[in-house]
Amino acid sequence: DVRKLLKELDVINSVIALLTPEEEGVIHEFASLCLVNVSTEYSGRMHISKHGGVEPLVRLLSSPDPDVKKNSVECICSLVQEFECRATLQELNAIPPILDLLKSEYPIIQLLALKTLGVITHGKKSQAMLRDNQGLDHLIKILETKEFTDLHIEALLVMANCLEDTDSMALIEQTWGLRKLLAFTKRSTPDIQKNAAKAIARAARHIENRKLLHKEEVEKCLVTLLGSESDGTKIAASQAIAAMCDDFVSSQIYFNTQGIPQLVHLLKSKNEEVREATGLALAKMTVRNTVNAKAVAEAGGIEPLINTLSSKDGAVANAATVLTNMAPQEPLRRAMQSHDLMQALIDRLGSANTSVQSMVALAIADMACDVEACTELRNRGGLEPLVEFLHSQNNEVRRHATKAVMACAGDGLTATELYRLGALDILEEMNLEITRQNRFSEAAYNKLLNNNLPLKYSHTGYLSPSNIIGDGFYDYGRIDPGAKLLPLKELCLQGPGYRRAVLLINNKSVNASLPMEDKSSDVSNRQSISSSSSRRATKEKPNSRFCTGFGSPTELKSESTSGQNTVLSKSATRETGSREGRGEKEEEKVKEEEEVLTIPKPPGEGSPDEEWCPPPDPDFRTYMNEVTKSILPLTNMKERIEVLAKYVAEKMGGKILKDKLHDFSWQLHISELKFQLKSNVIPIGYIKKGIFYHRALLFKALADRIGIGCSVVRGEYGRAWNEVKVVDLTRKGVTGCLPPPDSYIVDLMFHPGTLMRSGGGDADLFVDEFRVLLGHFMVTVPYMNDGYCG
Repeated sequence: DVRKLLKELDVINSVIALLTPEEEGVIHEFASLCLVNVSTEYSGRMHISKHGGVEPLVRLLSSPDPDVKKNSVECICSLVQEFECRATLQELNAIPPILDLLKSEYPIIQLLALKTLGVITHGKKSQAMLRDNQGLDHLIKILETKEFTDLHIEALLVMANCLEDTDSMALIEQTWGLRKLLAFTKRSTPDIQKNAAKAIARAARHIENRKLLHKEEVEKCLVTLLGSESDGTKIAASQAIAAMCDDFVSSQIYFNTQGIPQLVHLLKSKNEEVREATGLALAKMTVRNTVNAKAVAEAGGIEPLINTLSSKDGAVANAATVLTNMAPQEPLRRAMQSHDLMQALIDRLGSANTSVQSMVALAIADMACDVEACTELRNRGGLEPLVEFLHSQNNEVRRHATKAVMACAGDGLTATELYRLGALDILEEMNLEITRQNRFSEAAYNKLLNNNLPLKYSHTGYLSPSNIIGDGFYDYGRIDPGAKLLPLKELCLQGPGYRRAVLLINNKSVNASLPMEDKSSDVSNRQSISSSSSRRATKEKPNSRFCTGFGSPTELKSESTSGQNTVLSKSATRETGSREGRGEKEEEKVKEEEEVLTIPKPPGEGSPDEEWCPPPDPDFRTYMNEVTKSILPLTNMKERIEVLAKYVAEKMGGKILKDKLHDFSWQLHISELKFQLKSNVIPIGYIKKGIFYHRALLFKALADRIGIGCSVVRGEYGRAWNEVKVVDLTRKGVTGCLPPPDSYIVDLMFHPGTLMRSGGGDADLFVDEFRVLLGHFMVTVPYMNDGYCG
């Protein structure tokens, strides 16, 4: 209340005015004592500083009256807590008169001078001023004098600040020796040990200083301090170890001197600051050091590290760093997973601290490198906060979250879920902004697409030879900007619509997969589809041997048995024999279909608790068996491609004349399939009259199964084509080597099996003909509901 009243009455300015040299010593004594009491509060310190009180106080440090000196230095010791006051002291060159106070015969004055120096020597300029004014000599003298033991704690703190300056460090090494400094770590006083450790930690920030400390075997001293009963000493020693571990040799020595088990033991401390400092030391020791990382695990460090994740933010960030450093070793990663590490990391994703967010995201990035970890992360809700971190304004958080997304995208189901959460759109935007993109953003974007091929094909219209189409792949067509690609299950449960059909690839057997309705209804539907398709095909192509039983697996089986397939059979006699035995074949077909109808439904089929599976495609499964048996054994790659192209063309309605494309009523066929299946999703094997994009997808799916490197490219107006690479053995390459492969476009429509060199006139004309023919067809047949949107 008195201090508040003094400020209100503006008495402080009058007190400062009493510090002039003209006033008597007793006036100086009590005026400075008044300022000491005023400076205990922030407002008082700022008032003294702004009204010119620092300069007369520095002048009074040289007063002959010890009480005036004591009051002046005590007031300055309070004032230096504020940055403005420290800057003013540097301008007034206050360090020399403060150093003179170290010679005082009064310990309280020496102590206040050391405390003041301990604050102002944090800056490099002040460190240099202290060195230039022989301040190190004053400090060394105090530390060497046993009678000044009570000053050693503060003197070591000032020494710690000075050791950050490499010139001061070199000077101390020359005049005093670091061994004397290390001797203070063996003192029995905890505060002296603590400040000695602090001095080592400050000095170890510079590589040259670390080399000098290493020569003096400072590592052993610090490991000894870890056993101190004082938490402050343990903290200081751990921080010094962390600083020294920036040198690889020192980090190895800690392993050899059993420093790691002691640090692991300190992770179980009840003191949060001890756990934080210990985590920092272990984090530095395990960076790119597999030996130390393994030693931490062998010392039982995994469980306390995971428990530390529930501590304060600083300790969490350090513990997550150690776990990240251990994760690259698979045995350690498995051990951490067995301790439910993923759940502990997910729980910390909600932290508002950016350091915690960054390090936890990085730990997840290194842990989510297998299907089990990705599944656990996905099922426990860890993907949502990771995707949110992609919006972070903190570069480290954003970069580590991007790395985590890239790691998780290696699993197909997780990649699908990340897309649902909007990760792909965020990454796409991130890559467009130079200030937000990072070295993982483009790789994460590509990995999300490459592990979700339906999404990639919808977004980019391209699948490379390395993008192997698997069971469950579906071609939705080109997706509208801003729209989301629905999952296959949701598309299957929808009724038929105006959009183009969704083409499904599924090689699983009937018994291993659930149909859209049930197996018996599937068979009846397929019989109806086959019947109607047969009648239309008979009218259009009466001589075709594929005019009956479109899509019937039993017909395909009998055809394969009788050798009717003209692509796979090279004998006209076998073809004639198959026509003569058509009657027997049809009877066998009916019997087999009846057997299918009588197959009992597996228990639980159709139950809501049963896992959903994509619709089966027996015909595609038959295609797979046929090409595997007949095309895969071919040794010539070019021949293999040509035979497969002809096979695909025949399964999709055969060769089409360019001027007869408008008579190829594939759209009506697709519409009837959608109606019969009561779905927009059509398994590729059901389609018996397909054009460019149907045939290109089927070719790609079959080629991937038999080792033909093949890409599929989506064009405009519903067109698509396949590109393959073939080595021309007639050309000569480098001596002893084959020539590089050439890229070809495969004709599946007009001259099935023809290969046209990419970039050549025939290939360009072929692609242009796609556009011209289909563009004309689109104009002449505007009413079709299965359009060419892609």
